[in-house]
Amino acid sequence: MDPDFWLARWDNEEIGFHQPDGNPLLAAHWPTLAIPPDAQVLVPLCGKTPDMAWLAARGHSVIGVELSEKAARALFAEQDVQPETHERDGFTVYSAGGIAIWVGDFFAMPAAVLADCSALYDRASLIALPPPMRQRFAALLTEALPADGRGLLVALDYDQSEMAGPPFSVPDSEIRQLFEPAFAVECLARKDTLADNERFRQKGLSRLWESAYGLTRNR
Repeated sequence: MDPDFWLARWDNEEIGFHQPDGNPLLAAHWPTLAIPPDAQVLVPLCGKTPDMAWLAARGHSVIGVELSEKAARALFAEQDVQPETHERDGFTVYSAGGIAIWVGDFFAMPAAVLADCSALYDRASLIALPPPMRQRFAALLTEALPADGRGLLVALDYDQSEMAGPPFSVPDSEIRQLFEPAFAVECLARKDTLADNERFRQKGLSRLWESAYGLTRNR
């Protein structure tokens, strides 16, 4: 996707993808992954999700990556904290309370920073990317995450002919094609959530499966 597309969405407050109360699949399934509290967690295309504060409250150091500076500022404003800012490797980094948001292109993130992240939480990045970029995204994670790195991935699955996206449909078969065999992939939950999503019903979707996957990086 063109970065200007997402920047315009934030500038115009067209952020229907934002979940102000966080995603319930995180609280339900993160504990089952047995990720150590001191693990640093990567949250790509993080927006201003309160899921980052949830992770930080459990002891994790959180590295979010986001194109929109407006989103980064909003996250800390909504948490009622004043972040520190500095420049590094072409990014502006906002940090406070165990959360650091790197403002810039995820695909330009320094490899050394990603290598320090032994855990991953992705609720909104894979499904925000068209197919060629999903390949790049999975390849980058495969290269960056260390052996035994673990994470939680949330994906949507619907009839792509019924809606253009984003968010895009990423079915189970594609999740496995993207991440296996570098990762062990386990489907932890799968539910048709169309009844709870009016904006997707209005777009004419006939089904909307939301799934949570546990990923474990193989040695």
